[in-house]
Amino acid sequence: MHRDDVIQSIVFSAHALARIAAHETGNDTPAAQWRALSVLDTEGALRVGDLAHRSRTTQPGMTRMVGLLEKDGLAERSADPADSRATLVSITEHGRAALESWRRELQTVLEPRFADLDADDWTHLSRAAEILRTRTAPERTPR
Repeated sequence: MHRDDVIQSIVFSAHALARIAAHETGNDTPAAQWRALSVLDTEGALRVGDLAHRSRTTQPGMTRMVGLLEKDGLAERSADPADSRATLVSITEHGRAALESWRRELQTVLEPRFADLDADDWTHLSRAAEILRTRTAPERTPR
């Protein structure tokens, strides 16, 4: 594979894996919900607008989603100590447990696709995963 195609291939393959996993688990929870909970889990409490931006959705759409997450006990709103007019959204322990359960479910359904890899392949995948993790860390993500 040519160097110019590697990042594009990683992005498309990651999306394909996510779609495959969602289909195979039968989980009908919208991907946007898991994305929002993942952002909150990784970055901590955020204002709705910031959460919308990081989740690549609109602020009104995120406001509706936060309402649903809150109703289901997965997230909660609290006053922003830096600005009493604003609120912060954070993941609850129930939300964190649901997110962890979803991640384990994804891993379980995807593991068979990788069962035939040898130790060398796992070494390469482990290194690639570490590189991707550092390149997508919150401190490297544009605000």
